[in-house]
Amino acid sequence: MKKSLNSLLIKPSGPDCNLDCTYCFYLDKAEMFPKTKTHRMSLSVLENMVQQAMQQSGPHMSFGWQGGEPTVMGLSFFKKAVEFQEHYGAGKSVGNGFQTNGILLNHEWAKFLAHYNFLVGLSLDGPEHVHDHYRFNKQGKGTWRKVHDKAKLLLDAGVATNALIVVNDYSVNHPEEIYQFHKELGLSYMQFIPCVEPDPDKPSQAASFSVSAEKYGEFLNKLFDLWHADIVDGVAGTSVRHFDSVFHKYVGLEAPECTMMKTCGEYVVVEHNGDVYSCDFFVENQWKLGNIATHRLDEMLNAPRQEEFGNMKARLPQECVSCEWLQKCQGGCTKDRISDPSDKGSNHFCQSYKMFFAHADDKLRVLAEQWKQNQMRPA
Repeated sequence: MKKSLNSLLIKPSGPDCNLDCTYCFYLDKAEMFPKTKTHRMSLSVLENMVQQAMQQSGPHMSFGWQGGEPTVMGLSFFKKAVEFQEHYGAGKSVGNGFQTNGILLNHEWAKFLAHYNFLVGLSLDGPEHVHDHYRFNKQGKGTWRKVHDKAKLLLDAGVATNALIVVNDYSVNHPEEIYQFHKELGLSYMQFIPCVEPDPDKPSQAASFSVSAEKYGEFLNKLFDLWHADIVDGVAGTSVRHFDSVFHKYVGLEAPECTMMKTCGEYVVVEHNGDVYSCDFFVENQWKLGNIATHRLDEMLNAPRQEEFGNMKARLPQECVSCEWLQKCQGGCTKDRISDPSDKGSNHFCQSYKMFFAHADDKLRVLAEQWKQNQMRPA
């Protein structure tokens, strides 16, 4: 079945960033674009991309702006992006997501993001000692104070803001402190991203900042208990993306998170120069699909190479095939099977998910039953 083009993930500044976070997986992608030291999407590439997206999509189109750091493009670039969306939109609804470290945001940015209903993902790992453990600027200094202040700026301006929280070998020890910190700040929508990357100096193992499967499992269980305690009359007081996605599975719906789908490849990534790749975790020559100057976005999304990439997720090791939780996690993210070479093809977080489902299954079943009963009641 032909896949419909309904979302793009865009890297307008490529791997360029104004920070130097220890665990970043994308800074090294600069090696793929050696012709220039600075990587910026031109307005002609932007217009071509937006025009194709609006003309080839269905009634709704989503644009996800990431990096590197997208704010280094300047606000005028995104004003132009919205202008192109309106010009080529033909009445379609448009969504814009924006992932940022927050450093360059100001009142003008916040006003723009609020006016055009951008959904902002702000990289804020938690309280100061957690955030500043790995998130440094180019001078090696911590960034927590600035990002904390920018979170307040966004919230005060009415910008829909999610917290993006990387779980690493240090932060994994502080689940309650991190959760309460974001709640008190007003960031009640949280996305926790477990960190595992290959060690560049020791190719046979994961990098030292990666979180272990057992520790992440303990973290998830504690986080679930905190989230569950904030449920009142079947309504969660906070949103944790992983739990929201799992809950979709429990009520018989397709999970919105690609890691829990049977196959992936439902979107493509557009780099600053118009090159298109299968996934932002696989921006590498092997998974380059073409360039928007010479190929159509919808054709690249449905290309045999992209289908091959998507089906790679479904080729699971035997331990997944025989696992009682397979229908809930679908083997997790393909990237997490290769980021720790010592796992030899298994998902690095397999044990984490087994620990989580064993801990949370009974409560999730009760919540799912309550939800189904509420759906049956007359309005």
